Amino acid sequence: MLLTRLKSLENWKSWLWSFVRLMLIIGLSFVILYPILQKISTSIKDKADLYSPIVVWIPKTFTLENFKDAIRIMDYWETLGNTFALSSVTTLLTAASCAFAGYGFARLKFKGSNLLFAGVILTILVPPTTILIPIYLNLKDFTLLGLIPLLTGKSVNLLNSYWPFILTALTANSLKAGLYIFIFRQFFRGIPKEVEEAAYIDGASIGQTFTRIMLPNAMPAIMTTMLFSFVWQWNDSFYTTTYLTTSKVMSTQLTSLPYNLAIQLNGDINKSDPFYMSMVQDTGILLAILPLIIIYLFVQRYFVESIERTGIVG
Repeated sequence: MLLTRLKSLENWKSWLWSFVRLMLIIGLSFVILYPILQKISTSIKDKADLYSPIVVWIPKTFTLENFKDAIRIMDYWETLGNTFALSSVTTLLTAASCAFAGYGFARLKFKGSNLLFAGVILTILVPPTTILIPIYLNLKDFTLLGLIPLLTGKSVNLLNSYWPFILTALTANSLKAGLYIFIFRQFFRGIPKEVEEAAYIDGASIGQTFTRIMLPNAMPAIMTTMLFSFVWQWNDSFYTTTYLTTSKVMSTQLTSLPYNLAIQLNGDINKSDPFYMSMVQDTGILLAILPLIIIYLFVQRYFVESIERTGIVG
């Protein structure tokens, strides 16, 4: 009788915990999916549906004019190509440089390594706005430690080009690079040292051990880093709108979308319909995140596996 009651109590607790988890999943799904569903509903509405009191989610008149307007104003296809190229290049360079740095902190002990790694952690904690002005001034008058003025007689302005992103990615100083270095360091520390020692016995150098032994085993960390880097670079508006002013990428085009729309409609942003401008803005945002959703559909299995393996090893 007692065993039956205990078993019943355990079943009841298991059912309660399952119910709590279901409610949490539903709540989180609602928070994530609600803005996307709202933008989808808004993007396929006709302009007249904005002022109809009976239209909330399902439009009375379906239309694709909002997509056509957003694509035309954003110069979408050129913008898509530029953004994809920028995100891909910075992702590859960031993954390579952060893997080198993470391996160095994990395996190559030298004087001051702990202090340097503390600086890496500090880059995660310090807001980027605190160092924006020095970085901006250095890129505006780039001298490469004084070498460029010796050769050309003047500094180089790297703003409004992709060079700021390339240089920061090459030197493991790009967006969220501190987090990526930490991920690689924790992953490499979890690999047994006997693997490296066996390579050293066979005559491999440190570089050969890294490229032929450690790096192939670090695919989960590489996949995690590349996916995070690509998505964050794609969605970045802080650095992108600072370094690029006239280049056509998603962040700059989304920022200027309401203004460009107002100029095309009647030449005055103050006289434009704010509701219609908001509708086109939502459509532009949906077009901006659509490639990321498509990419996630293809790589979600690898992404989940890489996150799990990185967490276990780290």
